[in-house]
Amino acid sequence: MENMLCDELLQEIFTKLPTTPSSSSLSVCLVSKRWLNLYRASKTSLSLRIIPDNSMVFSVSSLLSNYPFVSSLSVALSSSESTATTSSRSNPSFFDRLLFVVSSSCSNLKHLRFSAGPVSVSSLLSLSEACNHLTSLTVSLSRPLYFNWVASFSCLKELSVYACDADEVENEVFRRYGETGLCSNEEIDTVLGLESLCLSGIRSEDTGVGWLWRSCKRLKKLQLKSCSGIGDGGSFANFVKCSQGLEEVKLRTCRSIVDVVLLNLAENCDSLNSLLVYDGCSREGLLQFISHCRCNLQKLDLRLPLDLNNVHLSAVAVKFRGLSVLRLQSCCLVSGDGLKALGVAMSSGLEELALINCDVVDREPGLLASLGQNLKQLRKLDLSYNEMLLDKEFMAMLVSCNYLTELKLRGCKGLTSMAVVSMSKSCKRLQTVDIMHCCRVGAEAVELFVLNSPQLRRVEVDENKLSDVVRTWASQKFIEVVV
Repeated sequence: MENMLCDELLQEIFTKLPTTPSSSSLSVCLVSKRWLNLYRASKTSLSLRIIPDNSMVFSVSSLLSNYPFVSSLSVALSSSESTATTSSRSNPSFFDRLLFVVSSSCSNLKHLRFSAGPVSVSSLLSLSEACNHLTSLTVSLSRPLYFNWVASFSCLKELSVYACDADEVENEVFRRYGETGLCSNEEIDTVLGLESLCLSGIRSEDTGVGWLWRSCKRLKKLQLKSCSGIGDGGSFANFVKCSQGLEEVKLRTCRSIVDVVLLNLAENCDSLNSLLVYDGCSREGLLQFISHCRCNLQKLDLRLPLDLNNVHLSAVAVKFRGLSVLRLQSCCLVSGDGLKALGVAMSSGLEELALINCDVVDREPGLLASLGQNLKQLRKLDLSYNEMLLDKEFMAMLVSCNYLTELKLRGCKGLTSMAVVSMSKSCKRLQTVDIMHCCRVGAEAVELFVLNSPQLRRVEVDENKLSDVVRTWASQKFIEVVV
């Protein structure tokens, strides 16, 4: 019976199994050695969580040898941060040896996320030689930072770098590499193929970042996380040139530099169409960007609890009438009047709206109904974590939103079964729904909604609200259920 299916057909079947560990994949591995080997050969993506112990190097090598066609790999630590720090200090070469095992075992890699710990320039150069098809790379680097190794990855399109401080032992290792000429920020004139760049933890005194800015002439996406600077003194001029072609920018927890970055984007970047700013921005800096921006912004995502107010919303309504996506989180200083004005201004084009954990949704009756009447073209709506949102307010908006395909209500503890039942009546085009942690929604309402939503393809719901009828129906209709 086992030999009735050829290897190629079995592998094709195995590729259709869930990527996350499940009972189905476990059962496949237990059938026979042939099935086990074919299952491993069909895997192109792996995620590993390791313990920072020297014995793990051999274990990882042995494991990866069983997966010859892996093209996407993630390696992270499973222990606590304190344990990881202690281990790296006692043996700073551990992460280098681990990366060497990865590079020697996975020659087909195209995507690598190595967040286990900081690695050296030497190990990165070895990686570039062994895995010369890498298009996406995530690594951690210890200070002092060096970036000219990036030129060795000829196919690299996406790069994420997390900067961290080195201790005395690690500094000695980097000094030793520096004597060989591997660690230097030489004036190499090159044009990198990078289109997406994410930097985390960059400071104003970090050298080498200027070279990276100067060499990234094709950059389309930029993300900065927890950065207090954009590099040493000569970096800013190169950053200005690098940012001129940007299309998407994300700034997370970068309060000390966000105003400078936004001002530069407003003055020099005409191609920007997506902006995200979380947890840090001055009111004046944000208003200056909105008022002076020359780009045709399509997506705006803001989480600025104490910085965003009605003045900004009024400016957005005037300047960015072409917005198709607006996402607001934790907006403590925004009123219903500001949001209503925004709804009127964007009535013809807005397709996605998110008001996540915005207390104005709870405190101002009639707000959602007004937004629904003005934003009838909405395709996606996210009202997650508005814990005091009531059925009446939610249903008043839903009546007008007949084109919704995606709806997220996670953590809306005030909604009841009545709200969920109304969803199936008002929104016949829903494909994706999240009603996780809606404690007043019952299993019967979930069942009624699923059975009466003809286009539903994905639902996120608490497991105790899934009846046998829902499970069977979801299986027959190929609806993905996430618990």
